[in-house]
Amino acid sequence: MLSRRDLLTGIGSGTSAVALQTLLAADAGDLTSAGTHFAPTATSVIFLFMSGGPSQVDMFDPKPELARLAGQDVPASLAQHVPQIKRAGLKNLMASPWDFQQHGESGLPVSSLLPETAKHIDDLCIIRSMQHRNPVHGPGECVALTGTGTGDRPSIGAWSLYGLGRETADLPAFITMNLHSDGMQYPQAAGWGAGFLPPQYQGTVVNPAKGIRDVVMPEGFSSQRRREQLAMIEAFNRRHLESLGVHPELDARIQSYEMAFRLQTAAPELFDLADESAATRQAYGLDAAPTQETGRGCLLARRMVERGVRFIQLRVGGWDAHGNIRGNHERMCQRTDRPIAALLEDLKQRGLLSSTLVVWAGEFGRTPTMEGTGKGRDHSPAGYTVWFAGGGAKGGQAIGQTDPIGYVAVERPVSPHDFHATILHALGFDASRLTWNHHGRDEVPTVFGGGCIHEVFG
Repeated sequence: MLSRRDLLTGIGSGTSAVALQTLLAADAGDLTSAGTHFAPTATSVIFLFMSGGPSQVDMFDPKPELARLAGQDVPASLAQHVPQIKRAGLKNLMASPWDFQQHGESGLPVSSLLPETAKHIDDLCIIRSMQHRNPVHGPGECVALTGTGTGDRPSIGAWSLYGLGRETADLPAFITMNLHSDGMQYPQAAGWGAGFLPPQYQGTVVNPAKGIRDVVMPEGFSSQRRREQLAMIEAFNRRHLESLGVHPELDARIQSYEMAFRLQTAAPELFDLADESAATRQAYGLDAAPTQETGRGCLLARRMVERGVRFIQLRVGGWDAHGNIRGNHERMCQRTDRPIAALLEDLKQRGLLSSTLVVWAGEFGRTPTMEGTGKGRDHSPAGYTVWFAGGGAKGGQAIGQTDPIGYVAVERPVSPHDFHATILHALGFDASRLTWNHHGRDEVPTVFGGGCIHEVFG
């Protein structure tokens, strides 16, 4: 009888690459589910993260009072009823440059910035009362994706993967794509990190234009030769792991080698869009420069869902609009409106929207006032908008409300922890019961409180 160590050592010498493949396949699939607490309404998530702070009062939360009071300071009659407004001392209110119209059977208003997304308003569950207290981009992004401004906890993607486990062994179960950084707000790695969870739960960052790096076998290498090379690496790593005892980082590294081998087969097919019809490519905007990058990311997100990827995070940077809200948001909506609408339509036509939770959110919103002497808006985390679609979310409804000028949430305030708990609820988890023991403490995703927004699901 051979021990596992003896067997792997023998394989490392080239005696049985086939046996190694079987053993490593079991190890590579070691992202087992923590077990759902109730029947899920979604089995995968596409998180559309709009980095920089999209303006709620210019997109999904119309405020007629801003047009009436444009150029004025906040009247005392309003400030005295909303303490946060009084403390902020808001001056120089600015009307939205865009008109709002009602859409769909629900009649929910959407601004003229989003004509394509507006066609899907009956699929959207809009939350108008998101709020937190961090007005800085980097920490705000960490709050939105991990729950803390320091980003020292697992991302919502990592928690989701920990709960769900892996569906496919050939692709990473959590993939992040970062687009349009514009050299301004750089992606926060904590947003796809594993925190104190084992490293195998972190996201894999890919470039949607180039795919996963280094998946093409080097010249002179065959699959067999690569397998034998990995067998030797596996044997040495396992021997070292036995001497160390429990070591999550090294265990994750061992699994990553096997995943890398699998990706050399699966990844090229995933990123090759040749089998997509001309109509599909056009719908996503791959034929136009402004929409090409976001369109490719959204189309890949749909392909990833089809291939069993659990959590896809698509970060679209560039929404910061201090100096020119009109120019900035027209450019950003031109980049995103058509591709996101195409994603929703494509998922629905393929029967995937019902099992895929699509989330749209930024790290915060923007003020209802003009910043300085320009035509921009400042950061505002006190009351902003996010939305859900598919995955069991009841569309055609708006939850929560901001004050008459759109500065602070005054009805059904929702925290990032509530937001995360709602995502996990769709996946079948009670966030207060999804735990990981860290330094003797049973940690949960919503460490500072928070619970599911049950109205989202009707």
